[in-house]
Amino acid sequence: MASTTGAAEQVVTEDALLATPNRELDALFRRSPAGPIPIGVLDGVAVLFPGSRVSRVVAGLVRALAWQGKVVEPDGTWLRNRITPLRIRAVAALVRPSASLVDRRPCIVLDYSATSLIARGVRDEIRLVAPRLYLGVIWLFGRRVGWFTLRERG
Repeated sequence: MASTTGAAEQVVTEDALLATPNRELDALFRRSPAGPIPIGVLDGVAVLFPGSRVSRVVAGLVRALAWQGKVVEPDGTWLRNRITPLRIRAVAALVRPSASLVDRRPCIVLDYSATSLIARGVRDEIRLVAPRLYLGVIWLFGRRVGWFTLRERG
């Protein structure tokens, strides 16, 4: 990841995460706290093929055509995804703190199993990796299949 002036300090941004190899994303996720449940409109970036030359291009295409992020309701117990170029709010998930499938440590789980027929096999887990920035793991039927980020506005 991009570093700042000190070797121990690292700047964590969406752009830096797109350039970060999968192994380093895993290490960052493992050492990060769950953080509080984010509320409101969250801007998302799909981090597919992390660390590769195509990661930024794929992220741009996904954002333009398919997924722009999530909207967590004020009570923090459920959300809807912002999808399509029209940013339609659809595909609901329950939100709750729980243990991660990665390392059994606390994270915030976005669970689609009881709320969505089309995404029933999806479980997202997020942890806070920088102020207002969450790194998420995408699970599909118990297999880790990708990464994403969510940024709180403000």
